[in-house]
Amino acid sequence: MSENTTESSNPVLTFEGKKYLISDLSNEIKESIKGLQIAETQLKMYEDTLKLLSISRNSLANQLREKLKSLE
Repeated sequence: MSENTTESSNPVLTFEGKKYLISDLSNEIKESIKGLQIAETQLKMYEDTLKLLSISRNSLANQLREKLKSLE
């Protein structure tokens, strides 16, 4: 899903290969679009959070590995 702006400043929704003028859509459909945009934003945020947690976990594991080496 993406929104594009045409030369005449009429926003266009491109969804599953089809284009729709936003101004021609019902308020119910516009609300669905907003909900989908919010969901996509949240998914991206959580994907980024998972990446950071994974990096942190790996760093902690490396630190533990180094500390345990000193006990050997």
